[in-house]
Amino acid sequence: MEKIRECLGLTEVPHFTTLQKFLCRIKSQYLRITFRKTVNLFYATDKATSITAIDSSGFTSGYCSHYFSERTGKLRKQFLKTSISVDTEQQVITGFITSNSRVHDTRHADKLLRQCHKLRKSECYVMDRGYDSEAIHRLIREYLHANSVIPIRSWNNEIVGGTYRQEMATQFNHVVYPRRQLVETKFSVLKRKFNGDLKARKFRIQIKEIANKMIVCNLHRFLLFLLVKVFYRADILVIPVNHPGNAAEIRTNGIRGDIVPKPHVVDIRGKDQLLPALCVHIPGKAFG
Repeated sequence: MEKIRECLGLTEVPHFTTLQKFLCRIKSQYLRITFRKTVNLFYATDKATSITAIDSSGFTSGYCSHYFSERTGKLRKQFLKTSISVDTEQQVITGFITSNSRVHDTRHADKLLRQCHKLRKSECYVMDRGYDSEAIHRLIREYLHANSVIPIRSWNNEIVGGTYRQEMATQFNHVVYPRRQLVETKFSVLKRKFNGDLKARKFRIQIKEIANKMIVCNLHRFLLFLLVKVFYRADILVIPVNHPGNAAEIRTNGIRGDIVPKPHVVDIRGKDQLLPALCVHIPGKAFG
C-alpha cells in the first residue's frame, strides 16, 4: 500500500469511503465535461465520423450475489438500461444515456442521437431493428442530415409504412450494417474490464458511476491507441545469437544499441531454418 501511495503522490492512505463521498459531492455536469474531454482526445479536427453505431444494454443494480438469489428462490433482475453511441473507426464512446426503468429503445434514441451528434457529427448511424421507427429515420435524415441504416421489423403480410422504412425494405445497405456489431463489442469491454454491476444504491449515484465507467473506458481505449502507435513506430533490430558483435554492443548508423537479454526465435533464413536471436533496442527511438 505504501508503494501505491508514493506512486500517487499521497501523504496518507485515503479513507475507504473517499470514492463514495466523491460521487456524492461531484456534480454530474463535471462528469459530462470530463467525458467530452476524453472523446476529444481521439480527434484533431471537427471532421465528421463515417459510421456511428447505437445500442443498449443493462448494468445490474442488485446488491446480493447470484448464488444467494438462487438459494432463496428470489432472482433479482433489477438493472439500469444504458444506451451508448460508438464511433466504429476509433471504437470510442461518443454519447450515453441511462434510465432507471425498462423503456423502449426508441425512447432513448431521440435524446442520444442529438447528444452524440452535438459532440461529434457522423455521416451515418447504424442501429438494430429495435430502433425501427419512421420518426428516428426522419430525425437522422432531415434534422441531423446524415444517413440511417436500420432493418425493419416485419411480420407476415405486413405493409411497410413510411418513406424511409420502405427504403430500408428495398435498398438496405448490407455492407455498412455489420459495423453495428462494434457497439456490442464495446459493451463487452465495459462489462468485462470495468464490471457490469453497480455498487451504488441511490439512482443519482448510479448514474455517476456509469458516467465514470464511460470515462475510464475511453481513457483505456486511448492508452491502447498510444501503445499500438508506439509499437508500430519501434525500431527493433533482430540479430542472431552467434553474431560476432552481440557480446558487447551493436552499432546502427552510429547509434549504440542495448541488447535485450531475452532470447527469441526468429526466421532469418527462411521458413525451414530458425535460429535463436536477440532483440536490440536503438535509443532515441520509440520501443514497443
